[in-house]
Amino acid sequence: MSESVFTVPVGPQHPALKEPENITLTLDGEQIIDAKIRLGYVHRGGEKAFENRTYVQNLYLVERVCGICAMAHQLCYANNVEALLGIEAPPRARYIRTIVAELERIHSHLLWVGVAGHEIGFDTLFMYTWQDREVALDLMERITGNRVLHATNAIGGVRRDITSDMIPLIKKGLTYLGERTKYYRKLALAEKTIAERAVGVGILKTEDALALCAVGPTARASNVKRDVRKYDPYSAYDEIPFDVITNDGCDVAARIFVRIDELEQCARMLEYAVDHLPEGPIKVRAPRSVPPGENVSLVEAPRGEDIHYCKSNGSDRPERYKIRAPTLANWASMRKMLIGGSMADVPIVLAAIDPCMSCTDRVAFLDSKSGKSWAWSYEQLKRYVQKRYGE
Repeated sequence: MSESVFTVPVGPQHPALKEPENITLTLDGEQIIDAKIRLGYVHRGGEKAFENRTYVQNLYLVERVCGICAMAHQLCYANNVEALLGIEAPPRARYIRTIVAELERIHSHLLWVGVAGHEIGFDTLFMYTWQDREVALDLMERITGNRVLHATNAIGGVRRDITSDMIPLIKKGLTYLGERTKYYRKLALAEKTIAERAVGVGILKTEDALALCAVGPTARASNVKRDVRKYDPYSAYDEIPFDVITNDGCDVAARIFVRIDELEQCARMLEYAVDHLPEGPIKVRAPRSVPPGENVSLVEAPRGEDIHYCKSNGSDRPERYKIRAPTLANWASMRKMLIGGSMADVPIVLAAIDPCMSCTDRVAFLDSKSGKSWAWSYEQLKRYVQKRYGE
């Protein structure tokens, strides 16, 4: 190995990381020639916990998979259970679900644009976007009663209605956010810091994005027209007009512009949804026990395609529940983005996929000699915790 080739560990604790993860970089001077990614630092046993709670109790557990994408995970879960029960939420409930989901997308994208600004040394952008994000959070609080964990969904509909006095407040907030988004797009085009730190950085070509199964804004910024809301619509997305936003830049700058353009589109979609909100009930009755069966549901979370699998045994608790969060799908693309780049660009390249480790991490046991792998039961996990921590 050349004297100029060396390895640098980034994480699990690092100023550029908002959650623990480990990326071991191999560098030749300042250029990255290899990257090895290790996950699993914040595994919480969530999927196993689903099996020991009722379907109703899991509505509140599933939100805690990810605080930023709480609505996306809960909506995916509700769709899953409703499909197994053979019921459908009323039209008004489907529209309310869509409204809250798009408000969540706005708050998530504004959060990310701010983080991206921070990572490239443009903290003014961070302060502006996080201030404007408060508008989206306030609207969600007005509709659902909560700013972060909304508890919007019930099996068979939603918990709370959008009343007539909320409509003017929602429209006022959307008008403000729409104007601010236009400002951010103008700023992104003119600001030299963004051009110097984001253009040509973290390249993911279209063919690589397809081959590595990238999802969400990461895929769309590589000119891949992939969006669950369009190709497998749920809630009211088949009734609300919108286009799939793409960009052919294939770099960090493209990922910034895709999210900014989606912010503007979200505001238009919300205005349409509010203007066309159907009358009627917001919930149908649902039995507590779910017939035996299996189902897979998909939603377009702010970070991309979120997949939930549920297996029912006929009781009031799932026999198996599996979640494939969008960050897990984008990790393969991360390695491709890093290789060939500079060490100085690592923070913004990592941030560009908007990684969420808490909803991604999994644990399995592997015997390196035999190749056998297995997972613990809930009781085994419980005994280990009691022995390890004396509880």
